Amino acid sequence: MIEQRPLRILHCFRSPVGGIFRHVRDLVEEHSRAGHDIGIICDSSTGGEYEDSLFDDIRPYLSLGLMRIPIRRSISPSDAAVLWNTFKEIRSLRPDVLHGHGAKGGVLARLAGSALRVNRYRVARLYTAHGGSLHYSRASMLGQFVLRMERLQEYFTDALVFICEYERQTYATKVGRPRVMNRLIYNGIGARDFSDIPTRSDAVHFIYVGMLRDLKGPDLFIDAFAKTERLLGRPLSALMIGDGPERDRYREMMVERGLGKRIGMLPAMRVREAFSMAQNLVVPSRAEAMPYIVLEGLGAGKTVIASRVGGIPEVLGTDSPALVTPGDSDDLARVMAEALTVPGWHDKVMPSPDAVKSVFSAPVMAREVLKLYGELVNPATAQAIPAAS
Repeated sequence: MIEQRPLRILHCFRSPVGGIFRHVRDLVEEHSRAGHDIGIICDSSTGGEYEDSLFDDIRPYLSLGLMRIPIRRSISPSDAAVLWNTFKEIRSLRPDVLHGHGAKGGVLARLAGSALRVNRYRVARLYTAHGGSLHYSRASMLGQFVLRMERLQEYFTDALVFICEYERQTYATKVGRPRVMNRLIYNGIGARDFSDIPTRSDAVHFIYVGMLRDLKGPDLFIDAFAKTERLLGRPLSALMIGDGPERDRYREMMVERGLGKRIGMLPAMRVREAFSMAQNLVVPSRAEAMPYIVLEGLGAGKTVIASRVGGIPEVLGTDSPALVTPGDSDDLARVMAEALTVPGWHDKVMPSPDAVKSVFSAPVMAREVLKLYGELVNPATAQAIPAAS
């Protein structure tokens, strides 16, 4: 059997926070251990000390290095200079695979890869949306532009990777049925993430962990917390853990409603530390693709209460009582109250760790992604690609 040569893989994405960053870190670690050379290109203006510590964790696996450049969230004239400078760096690294994550990462990877092909250099160009541009509505002019750009970029794409069935169906509905190779490869977490994390003696009733922006629903969490207190007729406690542009506004919202002493706020931290602070994790997002926080919460043995959005029902179960109507703080409060008052609610409602692990595993995810890389780079040896350890 012909052995697969080590691949040179570059991951391109904008913001080194949240689920995309977690996804890339897992791929970096798994593929590096399987003998491949990995590099990252991402934004230099996003993230703080916490994200820096996460980069430190994966630096030993980045044999092609870490390149951080200024990448704006919105489209800007400065993008042209970013693309040119990025292309020169990518060309010098001579990658076999360019994998873009999120809208901006997808543009960088596919345009740079296509420019390399003009120069007769063979490189595989992949794109994973991670929600991103698929959150836009076709009813708006901006949404139509963004979604048409997604369709146009298929001409510069060798394969699309969808992280959940919801994302694949949304792409087909909003952009169109893919005209290029595409695969459904679920997000997954590592073996070390499947271990119960006990709560501290001073644990609160609920935690919110994630970006502090309206898309993720921190305002809904605050509303639902107040309504849960009224339903139960007693004061409760909670923590909001994370960073984001709307942090001060959420703080003011809590103070205005007299909740400032019962809902605390802490900066972003390692998720296992955050999970020790409560048994009940609330994910009130207005939109998602396949959020890692749900997988991590289940792996840690937490009770996860989440909006019925994106791929979350594919994890919790489509009929799960833990799913709530998106944007409805009354429904969220009802389920939060049930989680505290119904005996054995967690055991009855949460999927088993073994069921989650069988589908949403990082080694499985990495193996399937690596198999796809091999099919694109060298189809003749695709079947000989070693599994990521």
